[in-house]
Amino acid sequence: MSKAMLFDFVVDKPNNRIKVDRSFDAPLDLVWTAWTDAEILDQWWAPKPYRAETKSMDFREGGRWHYAMVGPEGDKQWCLFDYETIHPEQSYAGIDAFCDENGVPNPDQPRMRWNNRFNERPDNTTVVNIEVQFNQLSDLETILQMGFKEGFSMGLENLDAYISARKKTR
Repeated sequence: MSKAMLFDFVVDKPNNRIKVDRSFDAPLDLVWTAWTDAEILDQWWAPKPYRAETKSMDFREGGRWHYAMVGPEGDKQWCLFDYETIHPEQSYAGIDAFCDENGVPNPDQPRMRWNNRFNERPDNTTVVNIEVQFNQLSDLETILQMGFKEGFSMGLENLDAYISARKKTR
């Protein structure tokens, strides 16, 4: 019998944020690694038909993940994530931005502050609580218009598929 999976996506316009609560049918160590290892992120982060491609990743406080969302025609949308705080297997936070291939942020695109918290449940599932904070409402609305909800949802489904395959080999 499969476990009921949690997926709440709440747009909180008065506070300029998006809150996502998502459960995964996997233990904490597997889910944490999937969110913090470049090789694994490349397998699930981008919504199909896109794929993620890491240029560099330094997962530590003060470190950076520089990656591209690569389209089916090979076009690349560059992004970076600057890690501010990391509490292993509990949480991490940082600033996400669109950038160029050299990691220079695009000042014309919104920046987002992510705070991801990981909680293992007694039934061996893990819930990730994600809060994405924006400086202003127009930044939040821009990201939503770009298809953030649909794209992020598809990426999380990719993560479900990765976890399912990985659990079979454990």
